[in-house]
Amino acid sequence: MKNTASEITTQAHKVFETELKGLRDLDARIGDEFVSAIQTMLACKGHVVVIGMGKSGHIGNKISATLASTGTPAFSIHPGEASHGDLGMITQGDLVLAISNSGETDEVLAILPVLKRLGIPLISMTGKPHSTLAKNSNVHLDVSVKEEACPLGLAPTASTTATLVMGDALAVTLLELRGFTKEDFARSHPAGALGKRLLLGIADVMRTGDAIPQVSVTASFNEALIEMNRKGLGMTALVEDGHVAGVFTDGDLRRTLNESIDFANTKIKDVATMNPVMIHVDKMAVEAAQIMEEKQIHALLVCGDDKQLLGALNIHDLLTTGVV
Repeated sequence: MKNTASEITTQAHKVFETELKGLRDLDARIGDEFVSAIQTMLACKGHVVVIGMGKSGHIGNKISATLASTGTPAFSIHPGEASHGDLGMITQGDLVLAISNSGETDEVLAILPVLKRLGIPLISMTGKPHSTLAKNSNVHLDVSVKEEACPLGLAPTASTTATLVMGDALAVTLLELRGFTKEDFARSHPAGALGKRLLLGIADVMRTGDAIPQVSVTASFNEALIEMNRKGLGMTALVEDGHVAGVFTDGDLRRTLNESIDFANTKIKDVATMNPVMIHVDKMAVEAAQIMEEKQIHALLVCGDDKQLLGALNIHDLLTTGVV
């Protein structure tokens, strides 16, 4: 193969077309065996244990991770290590998902007698429906492809793609049948962006105590400016007996500067926004982001019942915690 741009992209297109053809053939084979696999996995009271050697093992790791993150408890083990003690990780109530393109992988076949003795259901994915592994499985999923994308026909390419997609089909179908939600997904991904958006509450991100900018509703204009500058949130609450009466923001300041006002003798309540937009402390942090976007504001006061001032936050707090 030469290295002209045209020849390089042509080769890439050949790979895509070969793998897409394999997936189209795989799609046509979805039927009773797939249904049986799903029903068997739904009936599993323990873990789905995924095993595979070499490239099949790598694909198995991805499949087990996808299952685990979408509501089906799963993990993967190395079949070679399984014969040297790791079989103890498989217990009553579990299910084994074995992956082998040939269906004759020695390390996988070696543990079949133990699985049968324990009564562990076995689902297999192979490219050989008449292989030893396929024949000894409770359910067999045919993931065969007519050709690999590798021009030598040696490197697992189209076959591993077909296996991975079959794993995704299992995981997503199970997700749908279990009624798995975004909130469920977030609970298993607390450090991810979605987890932070769905799990972090206002109380987790708001500033409290002395960090809350606040002045008395009877405070002077200058006192409010000093408090705003000291707390750095671009606003200050106006409070009366611990309850929010108003807010003075950077936007209010800009509007005030355009007017002829005697700042030295002005009370902050005369130029502040009374009955401001606030958020209740029981709300989620993502709701604060939605309010800020809708109202075109950059900070919010956090209140309890009866407008009791409990905290404050701005857009930078949400950015820092990954909510937005």
